[in-house]
Amino acid sequence: MSPQTLTITIDPDAADAPFEQVRTQIADRARDGRLPVGYKLPTVRGLAEELGLAANTVAKAYRALESDGVIETRGRNGSFVAAAGEAADKEVAAAAEIYARRARRLGLDHGTALAAVREALRAAYDTDA
Repeated sequence: MSPQTLTITIDPDAADAPFEQVRTQIADRARDGRLPVGYKLPTVRGLAEELGLAANTVAKAYRALESDGVIETRGRNGSFVAAAGEAADKEVAAAAEIYARRARRLGLDHGTALAAVREALRAAYDTDA
């Protein structure tokens, strides 16, 4: 992929909805560096036309990416890849802290609380589920 081209493939037969396919592909490329920090994404309408999707579908993907800290929208200037790694690390650490405090308040022992996290991660990351 050239630095000026964002190539996304939508599989109409995939289990994931088109907006999720767009979100996942952009997020994966931002995280592994194929889309560098500061990379300007196509407009919602432009990407929607290119992919043959409704503008609302691409807009939903962009909103999810922004919510996850992967991209940032700068008004009329467009949407850009953000420094997502640090934001994601902070968000997951905060979520883990909240979970740990809640588990302790509920009286769960360390092993039970950890088992619940492992099961949730297995379910979230297991592609066969």
